[in-house]
Amino acid sequence: MIKTDACIVGAGPGGAATALRLSYLGIPSILIDKSSFPRDKVCGDAISGKVTTLLNRLDPEILQRFNGQPIQSDVWGIKFVSPSFRELDIPFRPNYVRKSAEAPGYVSKRLDFDHFLIEEVKRRDNITFYESTAIADYERTADGWRVRSKDGSLEVETRMLIVANGAYSRFSRLQAGLEKDDRHYAAAVRAYYRGVKQLDQDNFIELHFIKSLTPGYFWIFPLPNGEANVGLGMRSDILARRKLNLNTELDKLLQEHPRLRERFRNAELVGKVKGFGLPLGSKRRQISGDHFMLVGDAGHLVDPLTGEGIGNAFYSGFIAAEQLEQCLQANDFSAAFLKAYDQRVDRVLGSEMRLSYRLQKMLMYPAVVNLLANIIAGNQKILHVLSGMYNDFSLREQLVKPLFWVKMIFKKS
Repeated sequence: MIKTDACIVGAGPGGAATALRLSYLGIPSILIDKSSFPRDKVCGDAISGKVTTLLNRLDPEILQRFNGQPIQSDVWGIKFVSPSFRELDIPFRPNYVRKSAEAPGYVSKRLDFDHFLIEEVKRRDNITFYESTAIADYERTADGWRVRSKDGSLEVETRMLIVANGAYSRFSRLQAGLEKDDRHYAAAVRAYYRGVKQLDQDNFIELHFIKSLTPGYFWIFPLPNGEANVGLGMRSDILARRKLNLNTELDKLLQEHPRLRERFRNAELVGKVKGFGLPLGSKRRQISGDHFMLVGDAGHLVDPLTGEGIGNAFYSGFIAAEQLEQCLQANDFSAAFLKAYDQRVDRVLGSEMRLSYRLQKMLMYPAVVNLLANIIAGNQKILHVLSGMYNDFSLREQLVKPLFWVKMIFKKS
């Protein structure tokens, strides 16, 4: 029996971020994962500026070590492609100058990125890491929670249980009561391809809005060594209503789409096409309770428009660690005290995800997407404003306001 103040189940980006932040706060933790590392995780592999900002804030040397490894592509913007094939290149920074040490985003295989984080975890003396250890049982105790491994080799009593074990978290569903809601859930498929033609020289990630699949989208994210993460995602309720199979739709796109088929004609599929679920953060949920907090996908914190999960998992992990510090100081682990965690996550991430949901609904109609693309393409002022939106939430809020578009249209430059 091990007793601890902090037990984290799940060692992906959310769990690793929580453990690292606790470590730098001087709080020891137990970190447990069912897999052995390195291991693959099906994902879009995009790493936003949230991650790099938080790592740099935690310890600039971690970010330096990450930049020193050949496991990521520097990403400098997004290429949006409308159903009518209008292309919009939007840099993450207005008037950017490319410098690899200052990239605002990255694409890195989860096999590599998660392993990098685990290596950082192993550098810290006050994090005890158990891999290849599947948790089979969660039991509420008078002072917290008791978790037991499936093979009986590990039993931990903890005052705070931090659950970061992903989209299919059993604890999240059964103990925390976060039921799947298809209106706030998405399904996606991902494949790795080598030799895709016409990848952007500055590694802009590509989002293609296809008429038959809107409001879902097809993506191409450039990786090192000439590979790309390629995938297709759609909200689950729309997918069920249209009776679509994403594997079939992806195959059709790559073989029949007038713009994509030539780019993939000689591309080589690396491995298999794999599916995954995305619990979206477009609906307010309670993500804490007596002696527990949910982090990342386990707390349904995936962005509804972009599908970003890594950055939000990281942010929620940092917030959870800082909340635990407050719990220890007050000796209060109650659901009432932990409401502060929910409130801070909602303040930092919730409004952003609900805005993304509104934008997604606005982009459900191909004609609307085409109209907006045509307006933006000929307006340098709008393009400049959109570039600033990557780091400015108040600017992104303007996108759902008709008056914003009226002003932009009549102020062409």
